[in-house]
Amino acid sequence: MGSWTCITSSALLIFHFLAFNEATAAENNLPFISKIYKCVNDKCIISGFQNETKEINEINESVDVCRLTCGQHGSLWPRPTIMTTIKNPVVKFGLENIVFNSSSVADEFGKQYMAEASEVLMSSLRTICKPRCVPNDNNLTVFITTTAPFTNIKWSTNESYELNISTDSDQITVKITARTVYGARNGLETLRQLITAYGRPKFNGKTLVMAGDVQIVDEPVYAHRGFMLDTSRNYFPLSAIKRTIDAMGHSKLNVFHWHATDSHSFPLDLPSAPQMARYGAYSPEKTYSYKEIKDLLRYALVRGVRIIMEIDSPAHAGYGWQWGKDAGLGNMVICLGNRPWEDYCLQPPCGQLNPLNNHTYTWLGKIYKDLVSVFPKGEAFHMGGDEVAVRCWNTTDEIVEWMQSNNRSLSESAYLDLWSEFHNRALTVYDDKVGDSNSDIIVWSSGLTDPEIIEKHLDKKRYTVEVWQGDRVSVDLANLGYKVIVAVEDIYYLDHGLRPPTTYHSWKVIYNNKLPMANNSNLILGAETCMFSEFADDFSLDIKVWPRAAALAERLWTDPPTNALAAEYRLLQHRERLISLGIKPDRITPEWCNDREGECIISY
Repeated sequence: MGSWTCITSSALLIFHFLAFNEATAAENNLPFISKIYKCVNDKCIISGFQNETKEINEINESVDVCRLTCGQHGSLWPRPTIMTTIKNPVVKFGLENIVFNSSSVADEFGKQYMAEASEVLMSSLRTICKPRCVPNDNNLTVFITTTAPFTNIKWSTNESYELNISTDSDQITVKITARTVYGARNGLETLRQLITAYGRPKFNGKTLVMAGDVQIVDEPVYAHRGFMLDTSRNYFPLSAIKRTIDAMGHSKLNVFHWHATDSHSFPLDLPSAPQMARYGAYSPEKTYSYKEIKDLLRYALVRGVRIIMEIDSPAHAGYGWQWGKDAGLGNMVICLGNRPWEDYCLQPPCGQLNPLNNHTYTWLGKIYKDLVSVFPKGEAFHMGGDEVAVRCWNTTDEIVEWMQSNNRSLSESAYLDLWSEFHNRALTVYDDKVGDSNSDIIVWSSGLTDPEIIEKHLDKKRYTVEVWQGDRVSVDLANLGYKVIVAVEDIYYLDHGLRPPTTYHSWKVIYNNKLPMANNSNLILGAETCMFSEFADDFSLDIKVWPRAAALAERLWTDPPTNALAAEYRLLQHRERLISLGIKPDRITPEWCNDREGECIISY
């Protein structure tokens, strides 16, 4: 009896197990319900549902496709400034049927540039097609016209463009007209944002589609639309820098401010000054070679981004300079690693260049020589120049004795004179390596750039000031005739909120902040977000920078009268495009909100 009971119980267990598996299998085979979207009152809303087992045939069933033409600006980021008309139809085309015609580009250098920029677009389309896009008989021809010969990008460069898209039967025609190749590249970037893919790879594959009736006239409001990355406190591999430049180009940011050196490390491996990286880099692997710098310049330029190099001095200089004394050159750096650091500087490790040592300028000259030879002639150069700690110089016997023997006091104003003498002597060395005195020199705002005294120390014809203290300083300096780049720390420092007592600012705060107005508004060149890297490296860079840096991109390109709430769903779509580039941006809203435009207004 016991055996029969055991067998019966086992049979029942097997029956229930099989029945459970059959039920589970049936549930697993149930079709997933996907959403169908349509544009209503300039918003893409869910209009219905369908079984995912059904292949999508109607183009407008995808939210990505819906947002191409929904609303005045579709999903463009930054939104155009002068005129935007985006109409249906949304048309299919094949990746294999795209032709670029650059015969009307002004010169051969420009044609080569546009060929490389066109390949950037094609690479992006191949990425969104993965694993594959289905062929289509419709042809897409892109005609590019420029009128100015090729030059390197500067603050004065015309970046405007006109974009027209028309569709006639199986022929889609795109016409991009611009004065410069950089304007034409911006037109290509806008074209990329008018394209998406829909469909599911498990069926026949994805299908490329684009807005088929478009007229855009566009130009940026501000010339300097930047992002700063500090590669001294923590090293970033070239892949991370290139990834960042990809996102910048896609967002129409045009200046990568490379804060390459600081007191922490000197990662630039330069042929005329190899000692700097040998003694200053974290390791031989954590350096940037001369060739890598040169290649990165081209990589950025093709994406519409200029690189402005910063060699911070006389403060924020340390490791990389410490070998001078042992080499018989005296102390080129002082206060290096002094403790307690609070007595000598604002942040460890301490370190400031010795303004009295002639060898300091000799080796600055070697650094400048190598950088000048690889950067475009006349490119702007950032000399740093912030947070000089008078208490470092004032506790260094060599400097105190020199001040006293030259009948100088040990007052702050006397040290400001010494500080400005350093800058002007370094400028003379830089000009000697360039071969002229036409380059724009940038310095951070500091005690030396106080509007009350700056004219005594720094020539407004040569120096541009990057202001981190506040709008009042920016306005006062511009009213004095100095060019200004805005980098207000309480809004644009992306490392804030990661250390006390600073505050984190969301993309909405950055977006809503309008740049200050001066008497001569042309002297406010623009702004940049800054990532000082005390708490960032390759593994956390993307999420701390994006999409907040993109928020500034639209503020600087468009300077819209509207606030962040009006831009939110375009930014959500732009975030998805950044993801397609391999960027890992921060989340800015629940996915539920992303699917329900206009129903999820959140104040944070």
